[in-house]
Amino acid sequence: MKPSAELLAYFKGGSDQIQAYAQILKTTGIERGLIGPKEGDRIWQRHIANCLPITTLIPQGVRVADIGSGAGLPGIVIALARPDLKVTLIEPLQRRVDFLNEVISELHLPVEVIRGRAEIVKKQFEVVTARAVAPLEKLMQISWQMIPRGGCLLAIKGEQAGVEMSSTKLKKGATAKLHQISLPNLPVARVVCITKGA
Repeated sequence: MKPSAELLAYFKGGSDQIQAYAQILKTTGIERGLIGPKEGDRIWQRHIANCLPITTLIPQGVRVADIGSGAGLPGIVIALARPDLKVTLIEPLQRRVDFLNEVISELHLPVEVIRGRAEIVKKQFEVVTARAVAPLEKLMQISWQMIPRGGCLLAIKGEQAGVEMSSTKLKKGATAKLHQISLPNLPVARVVCITKGA
């Protein structure tokens, strides 16, 4: 599947870069096992389009950490769609870190990569993102020390997002909200936002 003009429009001046990234995912990403072998034709719809809606929830100019970044989803997509943000990718596996560094170098992105597990990262970020990493409760446990008061965890979730959110025990002072985001020509996305109490 080729990207629609509407999809590319979300990347403003970076449409060449997002197309180059999609190509890297379809080739190197599959070769190295970061993307499933049958995912090549679904890169745009299943992966890139799925990561775009989260960008509408992030305030201007903040620091963003994408935990368990893997092939760079949603972190690289966020960095390409929102060049105003300071994006850091956090990934424990060296082969994925190598891939992410290659992508960043090839696309000339001002993105940092930290190799390690989220729970040992000492830096703080106003927004922490995650996609297909862990249940909400576990995500809170591993990322909470990275989020300052008033900051938030944004987790891309599937159709059961509301059920998972209602059964999650929140940390003291935290609040949770489910965002169902419908961007034109994109499938509905579900993002759970857990905000750390001020």
